[in-house]
Amino acid sequence: MENHKNCQKGHKHSHDHTYEEGQEQGHEQKNTHEHTHEHNHGQSPVVLYFIGLALFVVALFLHSSFLLLANGLFFLVAVFSGYHVMGEGFGDTYRDSVATKKFVPNIHLLMTLAAVGAMVIGSFEEAALLILIFAGAHFLEEYAEGKSRREITNLLNMNPTEAQFIQADGTTKTVPVSELTIGDRVKVLNGAQVPTDGKIISGTTAIDESSINGESMPKEKTVGDEVYGSTINGTGVITVEVTKDSSDTVFAKILQLVNQSQSNLSRTATRIKRFEPRYVTIVLVLLPLIILAGPFVLGWSWSDSFYRGLVFLISASPCALAASAVSATLSGISNLAKKGVLFKGGAFLANLADLKAIAFDKTGTLTEGKPKVTDFDVFDVADEPFVQELVYNMERQSNHPLATAIVTYLKDVAAVRELTVENVVGTGLEATVDGKQYQISKPSVFTGVSDAIHQKQQSLANEGKTVIYIGCNQQVIGLIALMDVPNEQAKQAIAYFRSQNVRTTMITGDAKLTGEAVGRTLGVDEVVANVLPEEKSTIIEQQKGIYGVVGMVGDGVNDAPALVKADIGVAMGDGTDVAIDVADVVVMNNDLAKLSEAHRVSKRLNKVVMQNIVFSMAVVVMLIVLNFMGLATITFGVIVHEGSTLVVIVNGLRLLLNKN
Repeated sequence: MENHKNCQKGHKHSHDHTYEEGQEQGHEQKNTHEHTHEHNHGQSPVVLYFIGLALFVVALFLHSSFLLLANGLFFLVAVFSGYHVMGEGFGDTYRDSVATKKFVPNIHLLMTLAAVGAMVIGSFEEAALLILIFAGAHFLEEYAEGKSRREITNLLNMNPTEAQFIQADGTTKTVPVSELTIGDRVKVLNGAQVPTDGKIISGTTAIDESSINGESMPKEKTVGDEVYGSTINGTGVITVEVTKDSSDTVFAKILQLVNQSQSNLSRTATRIKRFEPRYVTIVLVLLPLIILAGPFVLGWSWSDSFYRGLVFLISASPCALAASAVSATLSGISNLAKKGVLFKGGAFLANLADLKAIAFDKTGTLTEGKPKVTDFDVFDVADEPFVQELVYNMERQSNHPLATAIVTYLKDVAAVRELTVENVVGTGLEATVDGKQYQISKPSVFTGVSDAIHQKQQSLANEGKTVIYIGCNQQVIGLIALMDVPNEQAKQAIAYFRSQNVRTTMITGDAKLTGEAVGRTLGVDEVVANVLPEEKSTIIEQQKGIYGVVGMVGDGVNDAPALVKADIGVAMGDGTDVAIDVADVVVMNNDLAKLSEAHRVSKRLNKVVMQNIVFSMAVVVMLIVLNFMGLATITFGVIVHEGSTLVVIVNGLRLLLNKN
């Protein structure tokens, strides 16, 4: 796993590439010659397939009376319906073998040889039927497997292409989104698509952001709020100032991740693809041995032995095995993408189920990332309305983050009043009202504080809260406590991972007292406080040595080294571009409950893949046994074999469904 992450480092800083086939655990060297069954045959082979099917029906009617003509038609059936199968069988084997300088056969070669062999012994009807069933199943497999891809790539149809650009004279002009630059203004009509990321500068509306974060309920938006490209405007008309280049929007990043995830296979899928040519080679080596063993060991006739050899080629073909992981992985990625959890590849989704420990950055990940007022106490209740109004009007003249939180807390209960406020460096805010001097300052500024107030301040501080005193003529008349509060989704996610026996750790640069207070609220197993940014990756490295597979969740630039070091790095969608670029997973809308859902899907994925592998190999063993018992024919072998492949594909598509 460590090798994987080291390789990944060199590729996580750009989304402008797609991963090549043949990747294990997220990334390996390009192997452009590795065979794949994801061929795009277009319309022509499908038309020819049905021509072949029609010829097959005609040949069946002629078979009893005009054997030679019927056999000629059966031959044409194989050519028309299966030329692409034969082309991939011989052509791809030749090209891959030349490119890699070693024999690289594929499944199609086995079927082609079986069809040719059947014709050699005069079984033209079975040869044609073999090709018809195999080619037909091949088209159905592509359709079924493509369904999971289409679920993701339908996002492309949601990519905005045009915008209503507001010109200097105030008129609008329709322009391509790609021509917009930062600072441009665009008008978004009701029901229209928001063309790019920006900030509302006029108007109020509700916007459907499900394409970005998976949330079904529209969000109320007004002046100053951010909007995202591809989202749908509601009933209001808004003017938006462009804040990002079209290639840097949130939706553009989603599309880039989608491109990566579709070609980046899971570890199991990659191993199966690598195993395929070796498996086919073993089958081809065994074929002459089985044919020779028939007459000399099993007492078969040469004709029967050759026929049994052909049935063996069909029975042993690993079509179902090859499809065991691909459709399931793509379906899982697609399902989560619609919910706002974006994986950069199947390997990361498959590995998520193996987590033994997961670490979280505190600020902005487990908490809301900005302080909120949790306590506002005025010791003389009769004075409370006056004190609230006083504090509101003093704090609204400050640009301190804590002042913003206090003003937000009091805005519905206090009226605006003009005051002369002085910001005294090292002390706080001061104002004189009716001859009295009022202060809003940190506790250390005040002397002679009563034991009761001091104890309350200490109690709040022990809960991880920042306490500010309100004073009148140097006497404390009230206090305000603020805290970067944990979000509910984080609490649910921590509880879920603990229920799955995954150790949870909160990493924070805050003081130990504050960190542990937040940790207790969230229920994490361990709190590591007073951590410098450069120490986070060291902590992840230590946890990997202790627990095994470790995940890291963060949102800031300082989390990037730890995200790279972790086996699975998870970035919050509202975090910095650097964190999103280096992470393996992006959780949109900062909703950690979605990460819990991803873990559940990962467990289902691994279960489905294992079901598919066991089932596909069981069918192969059954067919081979029945063949040696003389109970399997070419027709029976093809029907059961291709039927098992379709069962495996459909089983994988179950991951498109929502299930807890």
